[in-house]
Amino acid sequence: MTHYYPDGAAPVVMHTVARIERQLPVEGEVLVRVGSRVEPDDIVLRAQYPLDPQIINIARDLGVLPTQVYSKMKKEEGNKVAKGEVLARAGLIAGASVVAPVAGTITTIDRSTGYVTLTPNPLPIELKAQVRGIVMEVPDSRTVIIETPASYVQGIFGLGGERFGVLRLLVTDPKEQVDISSIDARSAYAILIGGASITAAALRRAIDEQVRGVIVGGIEEHELRDFLGDDGFDAWRTGYNTWRLPAPPYNRDPGLTLMITEGFGVHPMNEALFKTLSLYDQQEALIEGVTQLRSPQRRPRVVIPLSRVRNIEQAAVIKASLAVGSPARIVAGPHRGTVGTVRSFPALPQLLPSGVRSHVVEITLSDGKQTLLPAAALEPLSP
Repeated sequence: MTHYYPDGAAPVVMHTVARIERQLPVEGEVLVRVGSRVEPDDIVLRAQYPLDPQIINIARDLGVLPTQVYSKMKKEEGNKVAKGEVLARAGLIAGASVVAPVAGTITTIDRSTGYVTLTPNPLPIELKAQVRGIVMEVPDSRTVIIETPASYVQGIFGLGGERFGVLRLLVTDPKEQVDISSIDARSAYAILIGGASITAAALRRAIDEQVRGVIVGGIEEHELRDFLGDDGFDAWRTGYNTWRLPAPPYNRDPGLTLMITEGFGVHPMNEALFKTLSLYDQQEALIEGVTQLRSPQRRPRVVIPLSRVRNIEQAAVIKASLAVGSPARIVAGPHRGTVGTVRSFPALPQLLPSGVRSHVVEITLSDGKQTLLPAAALEPLSP
């Protein structure tokens, strides 16, 4: 993932307390109090999102002078109108007419220009808790912070919003690619756990089957293009340090949430991540696809609340760190996405290709070759 550097958090965290922030885009109404216990489907925030006014050229559409517009209007300032309702008509019965493009309120009728301003009805927004937990903070009228005992797994790239579902294991080996035939009616409302990769066709099948989310090790760049439908869009640029998504409004919600754990291409999912996700098969989970590179950094993650988990052995908390012989994932440079093994920690600063001297970590790659990398370019993994 281009320009990504880890924030120090381990990719797998077991039996901790997860903080879930639910936030409206505008000021709204908080429907819960601090200390309230919430369920995933409980509505915690509500707001009315204002939409941009629409300016309609009535004089041009009717073919009359601007000064004649007011006399042709069938509605007055302050009147509410429905979508498709007649705003003005050239004749009493027949003749050209102008209808409201959206439901809203007429705010101004300009007699000098013949323009009418129509303010659409605000868009109602309701945010659900999405997890089972306790409301710990309500810092303002836009935000609710919920805490819940949970385990979570972080990825390095994601798409889509927050969705709640049940984890469903599709493969038995992290090296397997997702077979489109395995996505059927049993996958409805589930968060699918895949292996090394998934195709655009399989993602479209997942949407048809009402899948909430998909977790895989990697995805081919051309498959992601195909899935998003932006194959010919100029904003796509590929290559080292140049890859980026199309700008809004082209980066729309894809209809499900996709989390990539390793990188672009076909990459077997890291063993620690796969084992953790497999451990919670058939358990409720929250998947978040938002990826933010600028501070504060946000990584896609899957949060598994523990309040309803049954028959799972309480494992020790995984605290991955860089140590000789431990695995680490490279998250920057030409070997990005590769998992290697820590060979040593040279005592003296080394000269890097960038021209900077820095303390480094010597990593043995899967092909047996060694490379020197700064610790900031490595993500420790659990053995």
